[in-house]
Amino acid sequence: MTATLTTAKSSRSLTREPDGDRADYEQLLIDANVNPRTGLATDYLNHFNEAIMLLDMIADLPECADDFMDWCPLSYREHFQASHLQAQSFILQAYEEAEPSHRARFDHVTSLMSSILLAVNDGMRATASDQTRIALARQAVEWVKPLLLVADGLIHDSPIQDSLVQDSLIQDSTATIDVDRIMKK
Repeated sequence: MTATLTTAKSSRSLTREPDGDRADYEQLLIDANVNPRTGLATDYLNHFNEAIMLLDMIADLPECADDFMDWCPLSYREHFQASHLQAQSFILQAYEEAEPSHRARFDHVTSLMSSILLAVNDGMRATASDQTRIALARQAVEWVKPLLLVADGLIHDSPIQDSLVQDSLIQDSTATIDVDRIMKK
């Protein structure tokens, strides 16, 4: 498989062959903000940071709920396919070549974040009460931020405390119940 990338940081175009220079290939990954050890790019987390930022704003500006309700989750592939990044295809190639079980764990965590944010989004659509929307926003941030840390740890191949992962995964199963509880207030 051949990969060619001209980076924004460099005007050179390099091709990676199976027997190519590993250092040059790793530099291409770094220039594209992809972790060479995992094949995952940090830019994808900006998608979730946007949702968290909107949720954080709802407490002070309840009208920001409309902006959050316009947000919709994107998979890793969808996010980069919609991007205008010069390295878009290279980033997606690195993702496809990532170690399958590591990529699956990352996809699972980001899927949990998407599910929580969709449940909260649905809850906000079902009510016009600013207080209920504020409560939903606060709870969503509490659920998603730990998962975001887990996803970041998976991108950077850094040690993740099992308790943080377990707590985050357990929270997903209670998210729908808690959204329903908040909606009943």
